[in-house]
Amino acid sequence: MRSDVSVELVKSSASDSDVLFAARVSTLGEQSLDELQKDPERSKGLINYLMRDRHGSPFEHNSMTFFVSAPIFVFREFMRHRVGWSYNEESGRYRELDPVFYVPGADRKLVQEGRPGKYVFVEGSPQQHEIVRSVLDDSYQQAYTAYQKLLAEGVAREVARSVLPVGLFSSMYATCNARSLMHFLGLRTQHEQAKVPSFPQREIEMVGEKMEAEWAKLMPLTYAAFNANGRVAP
Repeated sequence: MRSDVSVELVKSSASDSDVLFAARVSTLGEQSLDELQKDPERSKGLINYLMRDRHGSPFEHNSMTFFVSAPIFVFREFMRHRVGWSYNEESGRYRELDPVFYVPGADRKLVQEGRPGKYVFVEGSPQQHEIVRSVLDDSYQQAYTAYQKLLAEGVAREVARSVLPVGLFSSMYATCNARSLMHFLGLRTQHEQAKVPSFPQREIEMVGEKMEAEWAKLMPLTYAAFNANGRVAP
C-alpha cells in the first residue's frame, strides 16, 4: 500500500537558452546561434515578454523525460494531455502486474461538500480514514487474489487484468516540452500566483508538483516568468 507517487527526471535537454535562440531567429537568422554561448540571465526580459504576450513556440524547443509511478486513475487523467506529450506505460498484457495499491494518506481530504461546480474538499475524520484504508485493503486483496487465480488457470494476462482496480500502481515514461508542461501545470496544480483557478484531483497534483520542481531547476528564468504571469501557458 502506498500513499505517495514517484517522479524521476531521467533525461533532459532543456535550458533557458533554448527559448532565446528560438525567439531571436526571427530577427537574427543564423546569428541567433550565438545565444547558446551567452548568459541567459541577460535576456530574462525577453523571456518574460514572450510569456506575458503568449508567444508560445520558443518554449517548445526543449525536452524532458520523466519516469512516473502512480495509480492507474492518475494516468487516465494524465493522458488527456495529448499535445506536446509522448507516453509509454507498462502493459498488463505482457507482464504480471505487481500488487502495489494506492491508499490515501492521513493528509488527504476525504469529504466533498457543496454542489457540482461549486464544491470543496474538507478533512475526513479519523474514523473515515480508517474505514477507507480497511475497505480498500479488503477490496485490493480480493481483486489481486482473483487475478492470481485466473493466471494460475492459464488465463491470458490481458484478460486476467480485468479484475484489477484503478487504485493499482502503474509506471510510465512521459516526455514533454516546457510549453506542454506549463499547460499541464496550469490545469493540474493549484497555486497562489495562478490567474485562472484550477481544481485538480490531489493525486495528479502530487505528480505535477514533483515534475514542476525538476523543471524549475532546468529553466529557472522560464519558470519565474511562468509564475510572474499568472501560470498561464503561452
